[in-house]
Amino acid sequence: MQKIKVLVVAASVTMRKQISNLISEDSTLEVIGVARNASEAISMVQRLRPDVVAIDIEMPELNGLVALTSIMSQRPTPILILSSATKDGITATITALQNGAVDFISKPAQSYGPGLYSIKDELLFKIKKAAEIPLRTLILNNINISKVKARQEKQNNVKNGCTEVIEQIVGIGCGVGGPKALEILISSLPASFPYPLLVVQHIPPKYTKALAERLNRFSSVRVVEAKDKQSVLGGTVYIAPGNSHMTIIQEGQDLRIKLMKKPAVNGHCPSVDILFDSISALTGLQQHLILMTGMGNDGAKGMLAAKHAGAQSTLVESQETSIESEMPEAAAKLGCVDYELPSHLLASKIMEVTGELRYRRDAFPLV
Repeated sequence: MQKIKVLVVAASVTMRKQISNLISEDSTLEVIGVARNASEAISMVQRLRPDVVAIDIEMPELNGLVALTSIMSQRPTPILILSSATKDGITATITALQNGAVDFISKPAQSYGPGLYSIKDELLFKIKKAAEIPLRTLILNNINISKVKARQEKQNNVKNGCTEVIEQIVGIGCGVGGPKALEILISSLPASFPYPLLVVQHIPPKYTKALAERLNRFSSVRVVEAKDKQSVLGGTVYIAPGNSHMTIIQEGQDLRIKLMKKPAVNGHCPSVDILFDSISALTGLQQHLILMTGMGNDGAKGMLAAKHAGAQSTLVESQETSIESEMPEAAAKLGCVDYELPSHLLASKIMEVTGELRYRRDAFPLV
């Protein structure tokens, strides 16, 4: 069997050596080169043609984000980000994920010696998963990101939603590849979109706040990290914070967020199933559920239950743009999916099923 070829990029000679040693412990992987900075990485990707690039996002000389963008435009290759859990590291990671990186690993606080060994299993697993991503998927996502950026430069980003009378609600679940897919979907919605969107993204704590802030900056609708007991308003996206299950409850005429510190469900906290189950209990609202790129089956049972309970529509991201297609496929296997679409068409379908497209056909910014 042919080995998976990996290029390691890190500024520190010690880090390059340690990461290379961890990868070399797996007989199915081969480190074909090491780069000490981003400019070397760009050159070596062209020359060595690795299957996966593992890159430290915080690099001198040429910014790691610039290297990522260059690699994805010149020779699309699955890129796995190594980052610190500092504020700057988290922000850089979210930006990288929304600009083409397929996944990330948070380096331990003690990144040298035995400390780095703690990420070995995660590193090897994610390299192998990254190598399985079809080139077509990388190219399609890169094209979609370019179109989103072009539209973001033209829009005035005025947020005038936040209606209080809510008749419909949208629930979204995603995992690996989600930050990029969410940006494509959410930034495609107009400022006039009148309904709330509740999102569970499988990602560690601290990262959800940075994700919400970046999405809010580049979207016409309002995007926030959800807070416990927060009132739910239309025209607003609520992202579940890491390590907390998010539900929505009705109190009289009001809808509120309820966060819970409970054990993981389907291996995740927050869990998409928990969110979808709470949405399906809101019988007075039209419900629309979406499952996007991600590993595992979180959200599939919740989507099925919601469909049986009368959900208005159920959508999944198609395999052609999903970085990981297990979550959408799990729902499709249960027979509860109404529409299967690539990420860049999900927003227009949401506009259609909520009845908003006919009112905003002239203004909706199709990707």
